[in-house]
Amino acid sequence: MFIGEYKHTLDDKGRIAVPKKFRKQLSRGAVVTRGLDTSLFLFPKEEWDKLAERLASLPLGQSNSRAFARLMLAGAMDIALDKQGRVVLPEYLREYAGMSKNIILAGLYNRLELWDEAKWETYKKRVESDADSVAEKLGELGF
Repeated sequence: MFIGEYKHTLDDKGRIAVPKKFRKQLSRGAVVTRGLDTSLFLFPKEEWDKLAERLASLPLGQSNSRAFARLMLAGAMDIALDKQGRVVLPEYLREYAGMSKNIILAGLYNRLELWDEAKWETYKKRVESDADSVAEKLGELGF
């Protein structure tokens, strides 16, 4: 399970250190892909396989289904931890997420989200200022 918020630095080779407590979960393989809200999603291989199967089963006749599957599947890349617990983030994904030097890794139960720090702070402030409205909408969904 991934929880918490961690600040790390992207090095000149596009590598980022994964928090030590998450390395075991990613040691059997991982996948990084385009996320939502200009983030990247980092999944353990087992979680990715579940999601990829669901995405592949979306109806081909619906343009939104095709678009979302393309966003997630075509942007995906298998990655592995090196001996220092780092992963290389492909350049095209760093560009998609607008990543600079400072990166936030946010634990979201079955995945990590990777954000440019400035974008994360902007997003977080916006959501925090609207938390009551978000909670009400979730309540309408039975949460």
